[in-house]
Amino acid sequence: MDQAPDDDTLRQLAASLGERLRAERDMLVTAESCTGGWIAKAMTDVAGSSEWFDCGMVAYSYEAKQALLGVRPGTLEEHGAVSRETAVEMVSGALVHSGATLAVAVTGIAGPGGGTAEKPVGTVWIAWKRRAGYTHAELFHFEGDRDAVRRRTVMAALKGLEPLL
Repeated sequence: MDQAPDDDTLRQLAASLGERLRAERDMLVTAESCTGGWIAKAMTDVAGSSEWFDCGMVAYSYEAKQALLGVRPGTLEEHGAVSRETAVEMVSGALVHSGATLAVAVTGIAGPGGGTAEKPVGTVWIAWKRRAGYTHAELFHFEGDRDAVRRRTVMAALKGLEPLL
């Protein structure tokens, strides 16, 4: 098993993304569940991030996903919080409720509990979207304890932004 990324690795990636966001005149919004705001923290740890970071929304409960991000109750009932459908609605809602041009959303099961046979601990959906309409969602299965799953999620979320810049 690969080692989960450390703080320096996340900081370097966030700084590199920040430079690219600034150069492209993009603004980023995050919609986070299992990472609890860690993606937003990584981005705002970079000095000058106010130039390219709009806001972060942490929506852990079904109610918060609906109120803050516009996730439809039917989506949550039919597919659950950890699903492609929910991740896509989260990333779209983040753009609707912000002034950003680019968004990333994560929803998953960090553990140690909460997993099922269909969705074991480490199951994470990440979605990326440009305001202009490009949306991509990807399923990940991360190994490790809660911290490792969350660190790997932050890294994958940030790396997934690179092709959009």
